Amino acid sequence: MKKKKLASAFLSLTLAAGVLAGCSGSGSSEKSSGDGDTIKIGVNLELSGGVASYGQSIAEGLELATAEINKEGIDGKKIKLIKVDNKSEASEATSGAIKLTSQDQVAAIVGAATSTNSIAQVQIAQDNKVPVISPSGTSPEITFSKDKLNDYIFRTSFIDPFQGTVAANFASKEIKAKSAAIYIDSASDYSKGLAAAFKEQFEKNGGKIVAEEAYIAKDTDFRSTLTRLKSAKPDFIFLPGYYEEAGLIVKQARETGLDVPFMGGDGWDSPKLIEIAGAKALNNTFITNHYSSGDPDKKIQNFVSAFKAKYKDKSPDAFNALGYDTGYFLADAIKRAGSADSEKIKEALEKTADLELVTGTFTLDEKHNPIKSATILEFKEGKQVFNTKINP
Repeated sequence: MKKKKLASAFLSLTLAAGVLAGCSGSGSSEKSSGDGDTIKIGVNLELSGGVASYGQSIAEGLELATAEINKEGIDGKKIKLIKVDNKSEASEATSGAIKLTSQDQVAAIVGAATSTNSIAQVQIAQDNKVPVISPSGTSPEITFSKDKLNDYIFRTSFIDPFQGTVAANFASKEIKAKSAAIYIDSASDYSKGLAAAFKEQFEKNGGKIVAEEAYIAKDTDFRSTLTRLKSAKPDFIFLPGYYEEAGLIVKQARETGLDVPFMGGDGWDSPKLIEIAGAKALNNTFITNHYSSGDPDKKIQNFVSAFKAKYKDKSPDAFNALGYDTGYFLADAIKRAGSADSEKIKEALEKTADLELVTGTFTLDEKHNPIKSATILEFKEGKQVFNTKINP
């Protein structure tokens, strides 16, 4: 299939006007597009609460994409974002999805940022037949659970098993680690999912897991556990958690004299991590992530320039990029659907193939997961430095 270029997305959206013109009179389209001049898209994100940094970053990226798309519009229609703050809580994510589908009558929903808050919206989306796209929820159960596809649910990010497997291969082949310890958030599906994939692949590579420890979100003192981990003498520690606890753990680990490499997933990716851990403590730590602003790829650098122009020279993180890509992922589907009808958008999303975006070239698999590359980043003196890119 002919590949689409990101640079041509704007032209494609313009051309979509002609396609949509022939379909705009359908009753189902009017139901979802609201007043006829706009296509209403719900945004259900963590704009406050424990992981607000993720939701706020996704919102920034999505708003940039929406502003670009709306320069030309789709069939003369502008995308209108209707936001709800799920406060980083699953119950609020469910309430937000109910409001967006029943009261606001949106065509689709973007969010949530985390796996738990995305899963909280699944039944609402299925019952109301409104597609939901999680920009960064990495649990496989978001789109496929109990041996069944949640056919109205999609994601922009890669999934936990892929991220954990990439981390294990990096530890074995690049760090040359023979032994590893795993330190997880026992209440987090995200953390447990990455850890399970890491353990399986690391042992398959011939490595030995010498210690497995757990904490609970909101813990603040990890020193006794870190002392036990130090005594196990691992070559490498895998810490698949979120930035608040990961930052404290790395900081206290260095204070304890535990200086081996640490690695996490995209849950570490927040400017808050550096504030919490400190730049020096983060040296010799790595993360798997969706993209790097230091990647020389032209389409990535074009995005970085546009983002900095809008947000006062702020460098975009991976959640900014995922929010941006989700906007174009959805706009591309609306264009190909030839309608703002929720059911037709869902069918178009399922057929996405070879769509070139900032975080990779998207092709949706049968479980609604994008097949795309992962990036390895290293922290050096508080800066994220592009290390390498791993293809699936």
